[in-house]
Order: sequence, then C-alpha cells, then structure tokens
Amino acid sequence: VQLVESGGGLVQPGGSLRLSCAASGFTFSSALMIWHRQAPGKEREQVARINSVGSSTYYADSVKGRFTISRDNAKNTVYLQMNSLKPDDTAVYYCNARGWAGYQPMNYWGQGTQVIVSS
Repeated sequence: VQLVESGGGLVQPGGSLRLSCAASGFTFSSALMIWHRQAPGKEREQVARINSVGSSTYYADSVKGRFTISRDNAKNTVYLQMNSLKPDDTAVYYCNARGWAGYQPMNYWGQGTQVIVSS
C-alpha cells in the first residue's frame, strides 16, 4: 500500500497550490479520502474529505471557500486545490485513506508534503 503526496512547496500569501496523492495497493475507488495537516506545535487538523464516488465533501471552517478536494478514481488520485493561501495554512499536509478491505478496516497514510506560505 502506498499513498504518495506531491505538490507542496513555498508560495506567497494569496497564491495557490495543488496537492496530489497517488494511491496504490488497495481499492482506491472504495475508500474515503481525507487530507489532514499539522503545523509545528499544533494538533493535526482534518482539512477536507471526499467520499468514495466524489459526491460528498467536507471542509474545515478554516479552509471553506478556499480549498477544493476532488478525486479521479480512474487515476487512483485525490487532489487538494488550495487558493488564497494564508500563512496559517503552513503545515505538513497528509493524505489518508479509510474504509474496508473486505472485513478488515483500512487506515492508510502518506508521508506528507510540506506547504509553506510566506512572503
């Protein structure tokens, strides 16, 4: 099982980034996909999630209206489009897959990608 995030980097306030998370080794199309973030010295925060077919999404209040989560089940990839970035968005962003593999619960995590919002 692998979840590989990419797309992080340094961006100025007001800028945009698009994170990607490529999945392999499990049935991606049946998984709830979640983006989390953790800033230094802070608790991990669930940023956004999307159901298996992409018909339902959730956003934390802190990112609502600025971030968009989407998925492409044909490419086994989930995305996080981040617009109007603020310094408070600086964090390591993690991709997380949850669901069931047969009768076994699954809870897979990526290694994270760093996002720094600074002028």
